[in-house]
Amino acid sequence: MTTITERIAQFENMAEADSNNDMAHFSLGNAYLQADRFAEAAKSLQKCVEINPDMSKAYQLAGEAMIKAGWEDMAVDVLMRGFEVASSKGDLMPKNAMGDLLRSIGREPPQTDAKSDDAAEKLIASGAFICKRTGRPGRQLEEPPFRGPIGEWIQKNIAAETWREWIEQGTKVINEMRLDFSREEDQATYDTYMHDYLGINPEEITGGSS
Repeated sequence: MTTITERIAQFENMAEADSNNDMAHFSLGNAYLQADRFAEAAKSLQKCVEINPDMSKAYQLAGEAMIKAGWEDMAVDVLMRGFEVASSKGDLMPKNAMGDLLRSIGREPPQTDAKSDDAAEKLIASGAFICKRTGRPGRQLEEPPFRGPIGEWIQKNIAAETWREWIEQGTKVINEMRLDFSREEDQATYDTYMHDYLGINPEEITGGSS
């Protein structure tokens, strides 16, 4: 398993190779955040939302990084915008997380469409399949996308729509990094991007085993 320092180096190279790759900036910002490099995380994640203003999770992580870096005024602006984006898309988990972050610094999130909120809550209460990454209702995968505990976790927690979005992003990762899956290190690099995008903690799922 690669270290956080090695992952940061990989993501830095990818972001430098294609400065318009939102996924590269997202993964780099997330890695910086995990390494407690909050100012760098905030800048990378802010770049991500500039490229892709619909990525709700990037707003959430950017706001978190800014708060931890001591940039509360910047965090308010990012979180307010992100909250509205997440609300318009029905991304309940990032939306709720951003609301909590705003309240943690003494700000109330913006008012949203109560009817939309009620409809989403009713869907959740109805037992509809809810994607763990987005909080949105969706279609459950009919079977795990690959064998093993992580594949099983994805089937149980990630909507087919979100998995399809990852496949598109993953293809970009493969092409831009010229990954060759006959090489174990390239497969590990791909898996790391997938884990970041889907919000997977492999150690929690596998109990630390490989």
